[in-house]
Amino acid sequence: MMTRRSRTHPPTLVTLVTRALEDEIELARDAHVLCAVSGGPDSMALLDVLATLRRRLRFSLSAHGVDHGLRPEAAAELEIARGWADELGVPFSTTRVAVAAGGNLQARARQARYAALQKARRRLGADVIATAHHADDRAETLLIRLLHGASAEGLAVLPPRDGDLIRPMIRAQRSDVLSHIARHRIPFARDPSNDDPRFVRVRVRKEILPLLAELDPSIVPHLCALADELAGLRDGKGPVYPIPRVARLALARLAREPDGSRRTVLLPGGIQAAKKKKPPQAFGPTTAASAAEQRRQPASR
Repeated sequence: MMTRRSRTHPPTLVTLVTRALEDEIELARDAHVLCAVSGGPDSMALLDVLATLRRRLRFSLSAHGVDHGLRPEAAAELEIARGWADELGVPFSTTRVAVAAGGNLQARARQARYAALQKARRRLGADVIATAHHADDRAETLLIRLLHGASAEGLAVLPPRDGDLIRPMIRAQRSDVLSHIARHRIPFARDPSNDDPRFVRVRVRKEILPLLAELDPSIVPHLCALADELAGLRDGKGPVYPIPRVARLALARLAREPDGSRRTVLLPGGIQAAKKKKPPQAFGPTTAASAAEQRRQPASR
């Protein structure tokens, strides 16, 4: 007798973003999300996924692009983003900033971009800004900080949520993003600076990470797990993830279960967590005294 083998497929980008929004970012119902979009593959994929989830998770969505004034192609790339946003029914706006040429260009462009996004968030009345960082970006950033001699606190990079900044794709890898782009035929533009070896991040992405991946294909998840463990150090509170992330997410899902659910979560040390039924409401002192008084009184005739 032949038995059919069960097939397991990796979670889709939509599933990974849903889990992040519900279990880690804890996006409030009816929140207004401003999605930062450049026209590149990562931000275009994020815009598409958020547009897919906005009704299911009950949030409103706008998109905003920032032209740094550094490349003449940037305006055309933002028009690609505008066209896709229009097709998705997402309001889209842009800001043009001036970033002077000089040293540390990427860092200064990033500061100008976030300042413009914050201004747009306040103008539109949005609650949070969603950026398209994914797990590979997080691993790259950790390695760059390590190369620059950062402390343990400095390695706690790109958490899923940082104030009014959220990163819904932070549990997805670059391959998940590109698969989503190809599957849904999403248009995008490529920024040539992402292939310029003059930038440290490009060399980390194209030289160091591939070498580490040859030694261990799970290097990106490992580096992200390290960033998770160190996340609380930025505020001087110690690690905020004392139990494995898988168990934390399972506990978050358990908390949403109805009282008395049979689901259990296995924690370190063999401890099992379960959600018990609420005990029946006991009489308080006043209620109990009132009931006793009623018993002492004769029945009315």
